[in-house]
Amino acid sequence: MEMHDLCAIAAREPRCVLATAVKVEGHAYRKQGVSMLLTEEGTMYGSISPGCLESDLQARVDRVLDSQQLEFVEYDMRPEDDLSWGETIGCGGLIIVLLEPVWGELRSILSHMLTYFQSGSAVELTRSFYNQYTRIYYGVQLAENAESHTLSRLSLVTILSSESDVVTSEAEENYSQRVSLSEISRWDIPLQISTKYAPKPRLIIVGAGNDVIPVVRLGKSAGFRVVVADWRETLCTAERFPGVELVCGFPREVVPVLDIQSRDYIVLMSHQFPREREILELLEHRNYAYLGIMGSRTRTALLLNDLPPLKHLHSPVGLTIGADGPEEIAISIAAELIACKRAAAAAEHRNVQRGIVHATDGHRAGSG
Repeated sequence: MEMHDLCAIAAREPRCVLATAVKVEGHAYRKQGVSMLLTEEGTMYGSISPGCLESDLQARVDRVLDSQQLEFVEYDMRPEDDLSWGETIGCGGLIIVLLEPVWGELRSILSHMLTYFQSGSAVELTRSFYNQYTRIYYGVQLAENAESHTLSRLSLVTILSSESDVVTSEAEENYSQRVSLSEISRWDIPLQISTKYAPKPRLIIVGAGNDVIPVVRLGKSAGFRVVVADWRETLCTAERFPGVELVCGFPREVVPVLDIQSRDYIVLMSHQFPREREILELLEHRNYAYLGIMGSRTRTALLLNDLPPLKHLHSPVGLTIGADGPEEIAISIAAELIACKRAAAAAEHRNVQRGIVHATDGHRAGSG
């Protein structure tokens, strides 16, 4: 689950705790900086492990909420002489988790992050610790332009001491414990931790037929913000596509509304030749991350006839897995979307452009 989702959930959950892996050493299920939300009612959103740490984290939620104090928790799976923990977690690393009650300044920070995400902006969240980790300073800013739109808040928190009671299972108590300030120093946690979060990329699907329904479902599960656009009002409905943004209208009406950006993924699935040709003509001078076209090579060649080369084109859409039927085709499309999203993130991290290594059938545009 993306931070984009967690910020939205935090806005509607009155009492919840944000758990973040602030230090990871060795082999671990998730990377440093990953977060999840735990509510007072026992609901968990997201994950930090394959499922073995979460129950212990949940046991701490009431105490963190009642005290309104943050807490560090250590999970050390490195000792080779203990098999039960290692078999349960499936890794052998060290994970330090920071638990923060979502209230006051942190709630405000998450709200501002959500606003940035919804506008398509990446953000950077900074935690600065002072006075032996007893004070925390939150800051959030647009990641692309650190000089503007900066919001910083100061919040006083107290680290819980190791003398307090701990609720853990017998198998966990050797590895997870509430810790003192001296132990925090032993972990060598930086006094300032900054993490960059990207907004969920938009998946714009042109078409609202029955074969679009499984693509929408998988697209949402894969971390996309899904938009369905169609000119047929009887198909483009909330009943058919719950929890999805809907845009009704013909291509020349919907394209300006969509305001397509460089991070957007577009899939043409309307099966309506004239409308898709019109969409392609409107995309000629726009930037986007991915363009997939449903249909045969022959049909796509006709669609592209006399058009200049289009960027990031994938047709036939989806990875070549021998898909048969709407559900399997949806899986192949979702797999290609994930591959492209991961490759784009890696390229951005390295600050270089790279092509994507996957299926080679059909029309494949370069990365430019």
